[in-house]
Amino acid sequence: MPKDQSEKRARNGAKNGRPSREEAEDAVRVLIRWAGDDAEREGLKNTPGRVVRAYEEYFAGYAIDPADVLGRTFKETNGYDEIVVLKDIRFESHCEHHIAPIIGKVHVAYLPDKRVIGISKLARLVEVFAKRLQIQEKMTAQIASALNDALKPKGVAVIVEAAHQCMTTRGVHKAGVAMVTSHMLGAFRDDPMTRRELLAIVGVPASTALTNV
Repeated sequence: MPKDQSEKRARNGAKNGRPSREEAEDAVRVLIRWAGDDAEREGLKNTPGRVVRAYEEYFAGYAIDPADVLGRTFKETNGYDEIVVLKDIRFESHCEHHIAPIIGKVHVAYLPDKRVIGISKLARLVEVFAKRLQIQEKMTAQIASALNDALKPKGVAVIVEAAHQCMTTRGVHKAGVAMVTSHMLGAFRDDPMTRRELLAIVGVPASTALTNV
């Protein structure tokens, strides 16, 4: 995050009752000591500042309104009314239960009614919600709902495939597994043929059990 944006966010956070940067760094020092190390030794002395700067990047989505991201749409489509899909949008998020990474990809699709949106905005929308503390089911629904509200299309579909480090690096330690969730609205929920067409485009077998949230 650029320095001027970082400073602006810190000022806004102070106005909203958020802890200061110094308080956040002190909290990291407490955790280092709790883990059993010396927060003042050479290798760790600057770690609190690095962690806070990393958190600003990890959770930048809180400072962005998805409606602003999706604010500009286009109606000059020459009558195009087929599925629009952006596949394999890589994302990195953090689970709200352990603040462990969630890493995966998102497929975002919509069936236009009268308007379309720039494809970069779809990727940006994913980032807005990924850069927050999340559970995968909620993030899937948030992306779909925001796109549906902005475009009012005939249908919206979001499919998320992700690995959860809270499961692979701790707890049950089950590596190599992925969670798949979907949220489908309008034609993608009501019309089996439209749904099958989408699944074929993104390469998800129609027989795959999707958690529709």
